Amino acid sequence: MTEQLEQTLPRTISSEKPVQIHPATDAEILAYLRHSAKFAEIAHAAERERVILVSCDRMGIDVSDDEWQVAGDAFRLERKLWGNPETIAWLEQQRIDVEEWSQGVKVQLLEQKLKEQMFGAVVDGSYISDRNNYRRVALSQILVPELPTAQKIVQMLREQNASFAALALEYSKGKQSQQNGGFVGVRYLVELLSEVAEAINNAKEREIIDPVQTKLGYHILRIEKWFPTELNQAVREQIMNSLFQSWLQKLENGRTS
Repeated sequence: MTEQLEQTLPRTISSEKPVQIHPATDAEILAYLRHSAKFAEIAHAAERERVILVSCDRMGIDVSDDEWQVAGDAFRLERKLWGNPETIAWLEQQRIDVEEWSQGVKVQLLEQKLKEQMFGAVVDGSYISDRNNYRRVALSQILVPELPTAQKIVQMLREQNASFAALALEYSKGKQSQQNGGFVGVRYLVELLSEVAEAINNAKEREIIDPVQTKLGYHILRIEKWFPTELNQAVREQIMNSLFQSWLQKLENGRTS
């Protein structure tokens, strides 16, 4: 049986010497990004980084060596890179050197400082005027591509008391919701797709929401729990990030108009 199978396989597969896979060159990686239609996404991220660096330079924002070191240590601690051997192994896996990794840490610090300088003073006012959007909700969903399927699932949940987790496992096309029995986590309303946020805004806990259509498909949603709003550090950072993303979007729209 094995001999017959080998005879049907290409010579390069059935050969005793397997094909050697060498690390991709920068040119090969660039070519892959282009022909796989991922180039625009990477280009957008690079342009975003350039905006951050140029803006920080114009505003005189810099990072001290101590801040840089603390951020690097925190990065390694978060990823359990306890010592140099673990760090070196991780860098080799990422195909980058110490200087490139260190520059990435610095850019993250500069971005945070830029957000703080530009929007830190207006966070309180933004929170007060838009407090509702910074509520947190524990949310479950089943994502399907067609409305009839979504309506069928809602009917089973409401009339047959079917298991949300079991239906998510069977029907959901969203990888995260399928793997976690429908649970997608705790989110701020502002983080959700606008159609989803609007649909659940006045929903009660454990309520099944009618199918909501977005660009991803049809969402069957259930509110697990609402959390009270408070202007803690996490909310503050979320507000600054939202304001920062809006600023970047305006810059991009101005470039393309």
